Amino acid sequence: LIKKLLKKGLAYKGEDNSIYFSIKKFKDYGKLSGFKLDELKSGARVCQDEYEKENPRDFALWKAYSAEDGKVFWETELGKGRPGWHIECSAMSIKYLGNSFDIHTGGIDNKFPHHENEIAQSEGATGKKFVNYWLHCSHLIVNGEKMSKSLGNFYTLRDLISKSFSPKAIRFVLLSTHYRSELNFSEKTVQEAEKKVEKFNEFVSKLNEIKKEKIKGEKEIDSFISSAKENFIKALDDDLNISLALTFLNDFMKHVNKLIDEEKLSKQDSEKVVSLMKEFDSVLGVMDFKEEKLGKDLMDLIEEREQARKEKNWKKSDEIRDKLKSNGIELIDSKDGVRWKKI
Repeated sequence: LIKKLLKKGLAYKGEDNSIYFSIKKFKDYGKLSGFKLDELKSGARVCQDEYEKENPRDFALWKAYSAEDGKVFWETELGKGRPGWHIECSAMSIKYLGNSFDIHTGGIDNKFPHHENEIAQSEGATGKKFVNYWLHCSHLIVNGEKMSKSLGNFYTLRDLISKSFSPKAIRFVLLSTHYRSELNFSEKTVQEAEKKVEKFNEFVSKLNEIKKEKIKGEKEIDSFISSAKENFIKALDDDLNISLALTFLNDFMKHVNKLIDEEKLSKQDSEKVVSLMKEFDSVLGVMDFKEEKLGKDLMDLIEEREQARKEKNWKKSDEIRDKLKSNGIELIDSKDGVRWKKI
C-alpha cells in the first residue's frame, strides 16, 4: 500500500526517512468527517502520530526507526521501522475483505482523524470506494463520565465474568441501546440484562412444553408471526434501531404468552414461534435453545413431588421443592404441569 501511494505521488519521504501521506493531494479528504483543510490550523496536532514531518497536517504511513523504538521495528524494502497506526487498518481490511466492503464500525472518536485517514490512504492506493457504510458508536458512560483506561473507570470482560455475569447478558447490555446513543454501563445494568435474557429462555422453555396437537386460532398466530418478523426487520433497516426491534419482540412475546395462558397455542404453533425466536436470535445472539436435562435422581424427586401434590400432601410437596431449590432447581407449576429451570 505504501509503495503504491509513493508511486502515485500521494506520499513522500521526510528528512528522517519516515513516509507521510500528503492530505492536500487527496481531493476528497474530509468527506467522512466534514473537516476542511483550510479550517485545520497549521501546526495543530490532528492525529495521534506525534511524528516530525514537512507539513504538520500530514500523517505517518511509515515511521523510520529511532533509538526510542527499542526492539519495535521491522526490516523492509521501506527501510528499518514500523507502520503508522492508520495504515495497519487499511492493510488488514484490504487483505481480508478486499478493496471495497460494506460496513466499517468504530467508536465516534475514531471518525477523525483515524477513519478519515483510512479512507484517504485506501482509496488513494486502490482508486476504489473503500467503505459503503460507516457505523460510529457512541461512548460507554460510567458515573457520568466516558469509560476510559486513563480515568480507571473501565470494566474488562474478565472482571465481569469473574463476578458470575454471563457473556450473553453482557452482550445484551451492549446491543440493547442504539449504537449512536451513549450507554450508561454498570453492574446493575448487567444484572437487569441477566433477567431479560432469562425471560427469553423461559419463554422458549414454555413453548417447548406445549404438547396439545390441535387448537383453534392457528391462523391468528400465523398472521402475528408474519407481522412480528416484518416489524423486527423494518426496525433494523432503520439505522439498526435495536430499541424498536426489541419493543416489537417484547410485544410479540406478550401476545404469545397470553395465548399460552388461554391454552390457545398448539404444539405446531409453538414450534413456529420457536423457529421465529431463532431468527430473532440470529441477530441478538443471547438466547439458549438447548433443552437442558436433569439427572435421574432429580427427575425422580420432581415426579415424587407431583405424586405428593396429587395426594394433597402439601408438606411433602414443599419439602421436595425446597430440596430441589437447594440443588439449583426451581419448579414452576402451571395448568400443563410442572416446569423446572436452573437457578
